[in-house]
Amino acid sequence: MELSDYLRILRKNWIIIAVITLMGIGAAAVYSLTRTPLYESSSEIFVSSQAGSSSAELQQGNIYTQQRVASYVQLATSPKVLDPVIADLALGDSAAELADAVSVSSPLETTVIQITATHASPAVAADIANAIANELTAAIDEVETLPGTESSPVKVTPITTAIATEAPVSPNVPLNLALGGLVGLALGVGFAVLRTVMDTRIRSSRDVVALTERPIIGAIPLDPKAKERPLILQADPLNPRSEAFRTLRTNLQFLDIEHGKSFVITSSVPSEGKSTTAVNLAIALSDAGKRVVLIDADLRKPKVSEYLGIEGGVGLTDVLIGRAELTDVLQKWGRRSLYILPSGKIPPNPSELLGSAPMAQLLEDFSRDADIVILDAPPLLPVTDAAVLAKRTSGAIVVVAAGATHRNQLAGALDALETVDARIAGLVLTMVPTRGPDAYDYGYGYGYGYGYAVEEPKEPARRHAAPAPAAEGVRRRTSGAQQVRDTA
Repeated sequence: MELSDYLRILRKNWIIIAVITLMGIGAAAVYSLTRTPLYESSSEIFVSSQAGSSSAELQQGNIYTQQRVASYVQLATSPKVLDPVIADLALGDSAAELADAVSVSSPLETTVIQITATHASPAVAADIANAIANELTAAIDEVETLPGTESSPVKVTPITTAIATEAPVSPNVPLNLALGGLVGLALGVGFAVLRTVMDTRIRSSRDVVALTERPIIGAIPLDPKAKERPLILQADPLNPRSEAFRTLRTNLQFLDIEHGKSFVITSSVPSEGKSTTAVNLAIALSDAGKRVVLIDADLRKPKVSEYLGIEGGVGLTDVLIGRAELTDVLQKWGRRSLYILPSGKIPPNPSELLGSAPMAQLLEDFSRDADIVILDAPPLLPVTDAAVLAKRTSGAIVVVAAGATHRNQLAGALDALETVDARIAGLVLTMVPTRGPDAYDYGYGYGYGYGYAVEEPKEPARRHAAPAPAAEGVRRRTSGAQQVRDTA
């Protein structure tokens, strides 16, 4: 990942990172408040040589004491020194327990021994440090006095007496809080990165580009009220979502037209917005003066007639099996050059009907007489209907729901189309956030006032009304495709 990817992760997950960081600080605060305050006191003794009067002898004695100091440091925490201290101060601890509370050290190239004692009571800490200094002095004198001699060759002199301190050394609240914050921040960033790596959903155009070279020909912003107003071009023509469908219309017109002018709108799985995309795209194309035929080819869960408010009980299936004439079921919607062919009754064999010769002839007729033919087809992964149709049309437009579709689902859908050698015209991102790191690259919501409103019918044409083509003076037995051409 690049630096921009990490910045995007931080921007997207900053709340989680902040919460985990605060949790780290809180844990450090709880730890600090529940610890018993500890105080330190230190005493120092100086070790020197008593032998020699010349400079050479003094130098030799100094080297001797430096070499012996390391042994005295270890002697200071031995039971020989600590047991008398425990007895004198009535501490009630063992020598090993007291050794853990005592630190003895000697600075490099010196003969000074520093004794530091830690205790919950500042006075006791000072007493322990002083008592150890006294006992260590006696122990050194004892171990260094050789048999037959009256004195030790080294001299131990106290130079610093331990005193009780007022400020505890532990817990170090500022340090603990800082460490807690850093640990929490590290865990938060790590969790955010792991969460992003493990997330297989398509979040933005970046994820699509990383998965396929197929072009993104549109991005439809998220509309929380999409279910209440699926026909956004009719409900709110100036809405950013409406403008997104117009952009999709423009991009669709720039596609390679030598392959034809019929497109299948499909998706990987259900609930990605393919039907609303098909309906609104058809309306946008008809608003631009195109003769558009919208076919509800989803013979399993049709939605077009429901969205457009027309009768859908008789339609495509009835035409394909010869039960009805196309002129009887093809409906003109509103005042546009938009013709709707509902799905009709749900058949037991949708794939066979959509792959039949009558369906191929129907698409050929419509493609010849209409400017654009849009087919709303079922999702690709559950069934093969869309792949069958895509093979017979100019190409498939795959709808991808941002934040819902997984990468493996989109890859599977594209593979299904490539398996049958169907052309993939492009992809359309739907439900794209308008804000935040996953917002579409080009942005939305400019808020321009266009100064016009698309004239819409108050009540869409319904099946039980006289068919629009017949009202235009078209003979009943004229082919449905011819009606599209004649009534435009």
